[in-house]
Amino acid sequence: MTPLPRLAWYHRAGPDPKRPGPLGCLLEGRFHDLEGILGDLAYDARACLAEGCLRASKLEELARLSGEGSPEPPAEGFGLPIPEPGKVLCLGKNYAAHAAEFGAEPPKEPMWFNKLPEALIPAGRPIPLPPSLGRVDHEGELVLVLGASGKDLDEEEAVALVAGLTIGNDVTARDMQQRDRERGHPWVRCKSFDGFGPVGPWVVPFEEFFGADGPPADGTPDLEIEVRVDGEVRQHSRTGSMLHRIAQAVAWFSRHTTLRPGDLCFTGTPEGVSPLNPGSCVEVSIEGIGTLANPVVEA
Repeated sequence: MTPLPRLAWYHRAGPDPKRPGPLGCLLEGRFHDLEGILGDLAYDARACLAEGCLRASKLEELARLSGEGSPEPPAEGFGLPIPEPGKVLCLGKNYAAHAAEFGAEPPKEPMWFNKLPEALIPAGRPIPLPPSLGRVDHEGELVLVLGASGKDLDEEEAVALVAGLTIGNDVTARDMQQRDRERGHPWVRCKSFDGFGPVGPWVVPFEEFFGADGPPADGTPDLEIEVRVDGEVRQHSRTGSMLHRIAQAVAWFSRHTTLRPGDLCFTGTPEGVSPLNPGSCVEVSIEGIGTLANPVVEA
């Protein structure tokens, strides 16, 4: 079992993925409800990010003000950390070994695409596989949560925009992707079926991954990442193997679009992607964050 992070924030699960419960905080093994401290703001993670409430020092202060907390996680489970992000940006072929397993050369500059927000589901919610799609693969990834707005950023400014890290699974209709690639079509539809974007279960503030000197110039922590299907390891690598580092990627995104608080950036998957089948359970674990687990069902 992946150890709990020291500090993280989350939404409690709500009536549906787009309507989660209030924000909570995990601090040193105890779960704290932040609704009593934040009021209505506890239902709006994007607004909290914009106000700086979810940066490490402020979040820890809120947790301590909220009381003793509980050693047990919320009984209702966890909702999406960002229920309705303005953008879900994704890097493709950002690990050389993943590009090689499909016979491709690593891109010389960041190659990106978008995933539609309707694809996102929280930890524990089933991934539905339409039977007509053919092969559908898991792709475990480190996901950036942005905490401010920015456009045309340099790399130092880009790193400062990252508020936290979470876990994602960029589920991909592989046969459809191959057909679209052959036709010169974008990858949006093969990545964006409802439920093809598990994210969570919580977000660890970016500052938690670095010492007093802060992040390195490229903004990229070296974290172990592993994907298991029914307990069998399918992907295993380190985020330090990314080709295009966090600073470069976020700056690159900002050349083409204005970035906003709550935008999500999937940073690419390592080698070892493989098919998912109904009845399985897929887990993505990242060092320092935790584990994102979702069952797989037939749609």
